[in-house]
Amino acid sequence: MAAETAPGPRQPLWFLSLLALAAAGGAVAYVPFLTVLLPLRVVSLTGSEDVVALSFATFLGAVVASLANIGFGWLSDRTGSRRGWILAGLVSSSLLLLLFGQVETVRQLVVLIMAWQLGLNMMLGPLAAWAGDCVPDEQKGLLGGLFAFAPALGALSGAFVTIPGLADGQERLALVALLVAAMVLPALVVGKGRSLPHLTMPTDSAAGSPADPFKQRRIIGNMWFARLLVQVSEAALFAFLLFWLRSITPGFGEDRAARIFSLVLIIAVPIALVAGRWSDKARRPMLPLAICAGLSSLGLLAMALSSSLNGALGGYFLFGVSSMTFLALHSGQTLRVLPRPQHRGRDLGFFNLTNTVPSLIIPGLTLTLVPVFGFSALFLLLAALAALACVLIAIISRPI
Repeated sequence: MAAETAPGPRQPLWFLSLLALAAAGGAVAYVPFLTVLLPLRVVSLTGSEDVVALSFATFLGAVVASLANIGFGWLSDRTGSRRGWILAGLVSSSLLLLLFGQVETVRQLVVLIMAWQLGLNMMLGPLAAWAGDCVPDEQKGLLGGLFAFAPALGALSGAFVTIPGLADGQERLALVALLVAAMVLPALVVGKGRSLPHLTMPTDSAAGSPADPFKQRRIIGNMWFARLLVQVSEAALFAFLLFWLRSITPGFGEDRAARIFSLVLIIAVPIALVAGRWSDKARRPMLPLAICAGLSSLGLLAMALSSSLNGALGGYFLFGVSSMTFLALHSGQTLRVLPRPQHRGRDLGFFNLTNTVPSLIIPGLTLTLVPVFGFSALFLLLAALAALACVLIAIISRPI
């Protein structure tokens, strides 16, 4: 058992921080572009808020991203060169990002988005796998906590590049590319030789994994479905937060909604750090995940039952902080449960589907429930999904 073995080699905090900074650079690469800069570019091309064009572009981009993440993860497994793929993805995605200021038609925009997603996931897929090559199980909780900086910095970068007078359309694209390079390159520069042999040695099963292959598959399956269920809830609130708040208080400002969302991201960071560090020391990697999923369900239930703005916001804060903490810690612990280091990049690509599939589920789910039953019915369903995620994680939550 892991508890009976001497501690293995560990990574210094500064390197874990650089890995987390690189992961945050991945978020900065797409969050401000997809949420702010792309919609503005669609408006400049069509002369209106063309929802159909934007939806079509983001849908095809998400499909390409899903396949590319798996493909480049697999290629990095085969070649054994994570850092080379990360650097190639950083350069290609940055150059393609700069071209968005030159497109003249929606068709060109869609093609360029698909190409950009290829380059972006050439970086993101191997980057996640490289973290698994470098960070031992004893530090994966802390790594997950550090990953909580990624969504917060992604959101803040969108606010930064759109500061009035700071940069125009093309300059904003260049600014995003520079930010991403500044965040990803430090880890690549100092990371040579940081992979740990016992984490990269090909094997039939991971050290310390269950001897029963069916039990091992159940753990992986529970982790995958639990993340999908929480991601569906998180994606629904991300897409419809403003509409829901305005259904309670007409005229609720979008700037206020953005501040609330940013505050949730910021609060989640220290909580994820403390929970992740505790899970390492207590050797209970899954327990914080189960607790966070359960609290997310309670937050959604409070949102569904609340009739006042203060009660609704309280429920949203509980849900938002808990779900963001869950997703950050889950990213670290996923690296623990994958059984074969030689397939780590490919397998993480399949886990990445939990990030892209919800965008395909949410529109149909919302259109089915909200027009007829209101947001309360949607939140009750999402609360049930989060509760199921809690159960799935609790089943595999045990001391190590």
